[in-house]
Parts: sequence; structure tokens; C-alpha cells
Amino acid sequence: MISTSDFRKGLKVEFKGEPCEIVDFQHVKMGRGGAIVRTKMKNLKTGAVLEETFRSGEKLERPGLEEKNMQYIYSQDEHYYFMDLETYEQIPFMLSQLGDAKNFLRENMTVKILYHKDMPISVEVPTFAELTVTKTDPAGFRGDTASGSGKPATLETGAVVKVPFHINEGDIIRIDTRTAEYIERVK
Repeated sequence: MISTSDFRKGLKVEFKGEPCEIVDFQHVKMGRGGAIVRTKMKNLKTGAVLEETFRSGEKLERPGLEEKNMQYIYSQDEHYYFMDLETYEQIPFMLSQLGDAKNFLRENMTVKILYHKDMPISVEVPTFAELTVTKTDPAGFRGDTASGSGKPATLETGAVVKVPFHINEGDIIRIDTRTAEYIERVK
């Protein structure tokens, strides 16, 4: 059991029979009476964000979640296929199930697949991904200064991120997949 005093961002709980992840929470002390905890939770199956209020000290179940390391192998139409590294079993995911992970998937990338009651429910890409820039404006144009906001660059996965002006097509860059931000150029 997980108490409301143990809540933190990223904690996974079971709420109304569904696995959820706490996105945000706030402890509120009422003038009279007990404290409450306001939470925003993301349903891991549907992606829907719920806002719920709990009394302080209330307990929630731990979800029966299991993580497996799998390798992304290919996509076909609306399906993305992953292979279990131990059993070599392949499982498909619909494009709609991937969420933001689809922006950073590269063939042969190892990812974590989250299972709930033996059903795959979500894909978690590594925190940092190294991807090749396939399209960006050339360096050295007007506004190219040492302190600037940057320019858009299209990556090999189709994602568009803002990069510094010195980045060119063909460069390999490291991206923070949580925020979709440029970190550094890989040598």
C-alpha cells in the first residue's frame, strides 16, 4: 500500500483498477479539519490525465507492473514492433499507444516496455538518445550570434528540435527525451 505522504512525481499507483503515474501533487492544509492531497495522475493505459483529491493518510494499491527490456526493430503502417531480448518474441504497438516515445525511436534501440497484468501498456525510451540531424538551415546566416535561441532541426526519426546555430546536417546530437531538448553534439 502507498500512503499519500509517500506521493512524488513519477510514482506509479493503482487507482480504480487502472495503473496510473503521478504527474503532479500538492499537500493542502485546510483551516479546520485534516489535510488533503490534490493530484494529477496519468492513466498509463489510455494516457488520460485525471485530477483527484485524497484525504491525508489515505492509501492506494501498488500496481502489478513489470518492466521488460526490448529492442525496437521496425514499423509497418500504424504498427511498431518490439522484440523481447530474452525470448525473441515480437509484440506490436499501435502508433497511438507510443505517445512521445515515437519521436525518439531508432531501429535497434533498447527500450523498456511496461506490462500490467501481462499486457504491454507503454514504451519508455532511454533518457538520452543520440540521433542524426537530417535537415536544418545552414550555419552562418544573419542572426547567427553567440547568444541566440537556435534554429529548428529535423532528426532521423522525424522529430523537430531546436539546436544551436553551429549544428549542421549529418551531425549526431544528444537529445533529452523527457523534454525534447538539445544537450550536446556527439563527436
